[in-house]
Amino acid sequence: MTQKLDTLQAALERVLGDRIVSLVRRLGEITVTVKSVDYAEVAKTLRDHPHLAFQQLIDLCGMDYSGWRDGAWDGARFAAVSHLLSVEHNWRLRLRVFAPDDDFPVLASVTPIWNGANWFEREAFDMYGIMFDGHDDLRRILTDYGFIGHPMRKDFPVTGHVEMTYDAEQKRVVYQPVSIEPREITPRIVREDHYGGLH
Repeated sequence: MTQKLDTLQAALERVLGDRIVSLVRRLGEITVTVKSVDYAEVAKTLRDHPHLAFQQLIDLCGMDYSGWRDGAWDGARFAAVSHLLSVEHNWRLRLRVFAPDDDFPVLASVTPIWNGANWFEREAFDMYGIMFDGHDDLRRILTDYGFIGHPMRKDFPVTGHVEMTYDAEQKRVVYQPVSIEPREITPRIVREDHYGGLH
């Protein structure tokens, strides 16, 4: 395993060069971080270069680093993390890129490179609010079309202020104010004198 990782690391450093912001080897895996301006070009190189040949995107997810390491993180807040597979070389890679603007996170879409990124990018948009420039159909995929906010962000409220119901007369979904009173639930404990035959 170590020799394979050595070979992959050498190939990444040779092919990508100074486009690598950081390369971390940990727990038998390599994570490469690149700048957002280089993201699309690096992704295409990772797919097309014969010494890398990452032709399959396994997963892409959004990340919110605002609470990472108990709030000690001082870098950019939002990132997209992709897991890539080279069937030809039988190795994997984690590719990470941070959006430069925390208030309006935008990254290039890799859907033109790996079409399997389509729904993953829609999910990252829906859950984290990360915009993917060049995505043909960037719209919500898990929440309702009228949903406000991005529920996987660390600052998203845990309790809501509206509830969604279907109104049969209006034949549509309606939102109504809801009041959620904080409460403490104390479980009732029943003790039996001779439970399980113990005295």
